[in-house]
Amino acid sequence: MSRSRQLGGLAVAALMTVALAACGGPSPSGDDTDQSGTPGGDVLVVGTTDRVTALDPAGSYDNGSYHVETQVYQFLYAFKPGADPVVPEPDAAEDCQYTDDTVLTCILKSGLKFANGHDLTASDVKFSFDRQVAIDDPNGPASLLSNLDSVEVVNDSTVRFHLIAGPDQTFLQILATPVGPIVDEEVFTADALLPDDDIVSANAFSGPYQIDSWKVNDIVSFKPYADYNGVQGQVRNAGVTLTYYADSTNLKLAVENGEIDVAYRSLTPTDIESLRSNSAIKVWDGPGGEIRYMVFNFNTMPGDSEAQKLAVRQAMASVIDRQAVATEVYKNLYTPLCSWVPDGLPGANQAVCEAYPLDLEKAAAYLLEAGLTTPVTLNLQYNPDHYGSSSDAEYARYKAQLEESGLFTVNLQSTEWVTYSKDRVADVYPVYQLGWFPDYPDADNYLAPFFVEGNFLNNHFSAPEIDQLVAQEQTTADPDERAQVIEQIQTLMAQKYLSSLPLLQGQQVAVSGADVQDVVLDASFQFRYATLTKAA
Repeated sequence: MSRSRQLGGLAVAALMTVALAACGGPSPSGDDTDQSGTPGGDVLVVGTTDRVTALDPAGSYDNGSYHVETQVYQFLYAFKPGADPVVPEPDAAEDCQYTDDTVLTCILKSGLKFANGHDLTASDVKFSFDRQVAIDDPNGPASLLSNLDSVEVVNDSTVRFHLIAGPDQTFLQILATPVGPIVDEEVFTADALLPDDDIVSANAFSGPYQIDSWKVNDIVSFKPYADYNGVQGQVRNAGVTLTYYADSTNLKLAVENGEIDVAYRSLTPTDIESLRSNSAIKVWDGPGGEIRYMVFNFNTMPGDSEAQKLAVRQAMASVIDRQAVATEVYKNLYTPLCSWVPDGLPGANQAVCEAYPLDLEKAAAYLLEAGLTTPVTLNLQYNPDHYGSSSDAEYARYKAQLEESGLFTVNLQSTEWVTYSKDRVADVYPVYQLGWFPDYPDADNYLAPFFVEGNFLNNHFSAPEIDQLVAQEQTTADPDERAQVIEQIQTLMAQKYLSSLPLLQGQQVAVSGADVQDVVLDASFQFRYATLTKAA
């Protein structure tokens, strides 16, 4: 069996076992174009409460930024909307094959161009990945490239990725993640982020859309890029306007009143429940994968020693009641997450809940044995806009649970996302909220970005034994053996380190007017505009 078939088979096996809700809406079909090939249909309006950190792929690793990047950049491999199973397919690439266990060779499609007329070649591909590594922005996705040694240009249409270890079971999927957008080397700088306005004015896009106008976190106008040749297919609408809302209340009113065609992230569970009974509205449910968790900064969290800091983490894990929050705040749209890998993916287990069942006496014992005086003061930070307005109620519940134990005093504070995303990597928050929207549907994406040396969390956690185990699961071809290593990582993290505390897991939801068609929510966990249409 070839190397590429091994990886493809593993991805298929993994996805077939995932327990997922039904996709919202049909897979894309047909061709909503006129005879000239120009996209037809309407201009649709999409609303969101998400925020963009940066349009430069090297400076953003968040759902709001990636939402935009997915529409305007091309990737070597990407996920076809509505495909089943969801596996990476060629986008800018004609094909990628492993020519050695640690060498992935990719051939580009011919005639690729950016919307500004510049050729898209293998040199742009190498440039895009090299600058991710060189810039290594604390809010960027460079941590996904931990197994990348170097990138080699063979000729204008051929590029080779040299990996540190192989055979890598995840790298084709990584090409389809936020680290994978191909950028124009004639526009972007090699060692620094490029401002959003400069990217837009240079028209440095090769995805299904180009940006016609840009007012960051206010309104963005997308128009189809006629020369896009990739996995998303022919754009089926005349364009999209993306409008940003300050809160979920205004977003709900906008979709109810027909001011927008689609609301995607983030309506409250109460809003969604209410909208399901509105005959003028469609609610589209898609597979899950999103998780919510708390991060511990190992340098600034409470405790004068590693033993005391671990005791604080263990006590918190023994006090927080996930099910109560899932039921009371999220009306079970979210469910308890008892380890880092969500339920249904191969290797998922219940390691954290098994190690730390709700037990007030045990929680007190952790602190007492570590020599800590109670109540321990916790400075707990959360974000009120990026993860939806229900974060206010969610973190109020955690504060109440922790304080009702008598073991903690909680100073609860919130900060809006643009500032929050910078402060969290600057050691400002000792304990803080994060969520995760997976880059690709594999358990590795819930492990490597959080736990390996130089991880995305920047919380000063590192453990060589975890690094070794992550490298092992990434290069284990047998699915059963790999799942066992993934379980081992989570059990060790729960019992010995607990660098973050998994809390909840949820599904995707979009809301639209009744005339909107082909909203595709699939296990790629990406929302693509190219499929959207409206009934005549």
